[in-house]
Amino acid sequence: MEEKISDAIKAAIEAAPERKFVESVDISFTIKDVDLKNPTNRIKEEIRLPSGRGRELKVAMFAAGEAATKAKAAGIAVFSPQDIEDFGGKKGHAKKVANKYDFFLSEVPHMGLIGRHLGTVLGPRGKMPRPVPPTLDPAVLAAGLSSTVIVKSGDKMTFHASFGTVKQSHDELLANAMEVYNRVTNKLERGIGNIRSLYVKTSMGPAQRIEVIN
Repeated sequence: MEEKISDAIKAAIEAAPERKFVESVDISFTIKDVDLKNPTNRIKEEIRLPSGRGRELKVAMFAAGEAATKAKAAGIAVFSPQDIEDFGGKKGHAKKVANKYDFFLSEVPHMGLIGRHLGTVLGPRGKMPRPVPPTLDPAVLAAGLSSTVIVKSGDKMTFHASFGTVKQSHDELLANAMEVYNRVTNKLERGIGNIRSLYVKTSMGPAQRIEVIN
């Protein structure tokens, strides 16, 4: 399968028209014979990509005091407890913020406040904050997230994940793609036997089908 995925990555990048922005490279799964009505069968994996995401991710933190100071020093955007309450009355602004950042962190005491005022905005986007205990430097957690991708199916048989950008080398993209592929297939009861189809594509380019032999 590694050779097939390698060929698909090459074909996807060669077929992608030149853009004025850096396209991501995605892998798309369609699975079969899996009861996704049962939440325990759903795919939800946080995967650390060995070659990184190929782009800088935006991380924000809900914090005050010393934690806010540490976060700002690490280049993390900071929102105060008052900001959280303000977001509750400004859903439009809250949605813009939710879409702007890839990941959110929060001091533990603010998690309840976030749930009340931002749960309906961040929850559906899969962006509820990761709690940061007082003993952990938020910079360390943010650094780990910079190479992390979340792969989730929800209740849909087709789902996809970005595993890099066209600016990365072929070997880097292949290592990332194989990490995602292996993690997903290992979560399926029959492995590749539960995969109906598999594609690789750039953000705006044509999809390259990967032959799946069960």
